[in-house]
Amino acid sequence: MTETLAGPVNGHPTTKTDLLKVPEPTPAPEADHSADTREVIEAVDRPDNPLADWLTVPDVPVLPVWAQSTKSIVANVKAFARLTWWQTRFHTIRAPKYLVKTVLLAARGFYRATLGIWPTLSAQDHTAAVKALRAQCRARPEDVELAVRLQAAHAARTESRRWRFGAAAVGVAAAATGLLLADPLLQAGMSAAVVGPLAYLGRGKETHLLDQGAPPLKVDMSAQQLNDALRAAGLLKAGKGDDDAPKVTCTMGPVRDGRGWAVIFDMPRGGGKTASDVLAKREVIAQELGVDEIQVIMSRVRASKGGNAGRVSMWVADDDPYLAEPTPSPLATLDRFSIWDAVPFGQDARGNRITVPVIWQSMFFGGLPRRGKTFTQRLMTAAGLLDPWVRHYVADFKGGQDWMGMRHVAHRLVLGAEDDAIEAFKAMLAELLAEMERRFALLRGLPTSICPEGKLTPAIVEKYRMPFIFVTVDELQEAFLAVDDKVREQIVDDLARIARRGPAAGFISNYASQRPDAKSVPTKLREIITIRCCTQVTDKTSSDMVLGSGKAAMGADASLLSEDHKGVTVLVTGPASHATVKNDLLTTAEFNSLCLKGRQLREAVGQISGDAAGDVTAAAGLAGVTIDPVLSDALDVMRHSDRMHSVDLLARLVNLDEDRYGDFDLDQLADALTAAGVVRTTKQINIKGKNLAGYRRADLEAAVPEELLLAAREVEAPPSTPTAE
Repeated sequence: MTETLAGPVNGHPTTKTDLLKVPEPTPAPEADHSADTREVIEAVDRPDNPLADWLTVPDVPVLPVWAQSTKSIVANVKAFARLTWWQTRFHTIRAPKYLVKTVLLAARGFYRATLGIWPTLSAQDHTAAVKALRAQCRARPEDVELAVRLQAAHAARTESRRWRFGAAAVGVAAAATGLLLADPLLQAGMSAAVVGPLAYLGRGKETHLLDQGAPPLKVDMSAQQLNDALRAAGLLKAGKGDDDAPKVTCTMGPVRDGRGWAVIFDMPRGGGKTASDVLAKREVIAQELGVDEIQVIMSRVRASKGGNAGRVSMWVADDDPYLAEPTPSPLATLDRFSIWDAVPFGQDARGNRITVPVIWQSMFFGGLPRRGKTFTQRLMTAAGLLDPWVRHYVADFKGGQDWMGMRHVAHRLVLGAEDDAIEAFKAMLAELLAEMERRFALLRGLPTSICPEGKLTPAIVEKYRMPFIFVTVDELQEAFLAVDDKVREQIVDDLARIARRGPAAGFISNYASQRPDAKSVPTKLREIITIRCCTQVTDKTSSDMVLGSGKAAMGADASLLSEDHKGVTVLVTGPASHATVKNDLLTTAEFNSLCLKGRQLREAVGQISGDAAGDVTAAAGLAGVTIDPVLSDALDVMRHSDRMHSVDLLARLVNLDEDRYGDFDLDQLADALTAAGVVRTTKQINIKGKNLAGYRRADLEAAVPEELLLAAREVEAPPSTPTAE
């Protein structure tokens, strides 16, 4: 008997028999991994999808290369406009030739039309029957029926000819009459309607009405030419035939890009050649393409831009892109500039604007003389002139007019490479090193909320009145040649310390040397410079001396520049970043104007200090008083000496301004200074045991109005820096 228990199970009464039954294990449901799979693999990538390959989005741009940017579209529209204007002028000049050619082609077309229509006019469709009947009649002259048929056929042909020739004659006469009676405009239209088809009919396979209207390209390039050039350079292996030879894969082009050809290609795998190998063969590739190597611009395409170790971007210019007139520097027209922004520097071969960030950096400029090195170096300093929170230290060991305008702004200004100038330079370096250590001590004491990275910030610059320090040294080799090896080593150590540790304290080094050799550009100094710039040099070794070892093999080679490339530099901004740049032009007059503007900016924030605050000429300018130029120049060249022999004074004045003082002798110099109000307390000056005619600086200063001299001597020291709280 089955006993029923109280609790129902699943709505049914539960019995003891039911409880004694061992339930069969319920199979666990299969894990559904489809959801996880769908999260990892897209539907189109599933192996069971027969359309996977077809549905995969191709890795190619939707728009053509020329339409992928506004700049490219504008450039191509301008190029199309130039081409249209060229075509218009080309064909307009040749219009008389085309008219004569059209008449000749129309005459040929008329002849061909006559030959074509003659069988119809002469009723040659009847002639075959007439000839057949005539032949039969000759064979059977007695056959009367054949003679009648021949006569009928002949009459039919004659009648057809009369109608056809008559219709043609009436048509021609009507057209001629209408042409004669029509208005001139209508006559021109009717003539074109007749002559046009006839000229078209008269054309031949090798005859064209219009001359070739495509402007000749100085450089032409195709994928085949590119492969041939790379193969000749040993970058591609030669196959048994053209079809089985290894070839590059062009991911773009070759296409026209501005005034040249652009192409991006990948080196084939299996050949063992990389993009760096291609860059090293620049000269050979240029020769195979029939251009100068300066016209070939090559660079690696890095992974950040979709590249790989074998991808090369190459642009081949139609002609030398660096011979154009220089672009005026935008700095010349600015009222103010922030040194935190990148400095406008120039344009590359394709017209792209090149800017250079200078904060936290050190710079070195090198190259042969009279190639625009100083003009290029001044672009960087000029940017600092327009920021009142930049303090300038300048040393010009050439001592000419290039940096003379900095006397209005520079906290320290050293001119020339004489003993007194060298001593002033050494004192300037000692002052810079002391200021650097003082700044680091202050920065270490600031909380991270104010100085999070241990470097200057805009807030720290103004709050603690601690401006960036721009250290400009030009013609560095002259200083090295003027001292012995021990002093030279000390100067190199000081400059290296400033370039190595100074950026974090707001020091921006801007060095330049005319002689790129190991003595003028010591390795200890050269290897820690972050930004390097080189004008033309004699060979690849000299180029590497300035730009860095191995840079010429990577394509950064200043020896490729010629004498015509004034103001053109090879700029290296990183281990793999370089460009050949046509620098902006900032003339000496514009630079001097920026110096005056920089003084006004600094006066507004109280940042005129050091030599600039004690400059007599600047004080005279503010007071509206004019000092005789020879007196002003003499004070400038004697800024580091309290006495000087007349011979040395004249030599320095000639070096300062050869146009003005080149023809002076000692008597003329004495007369000019006397006319300027200089009264010598003694004519003989004893310097290092030499007792010669000369001048004391005190005598020169005595010729300056007393109020100006007092104002200039009130040199404001740099404002004291608040201590860190």
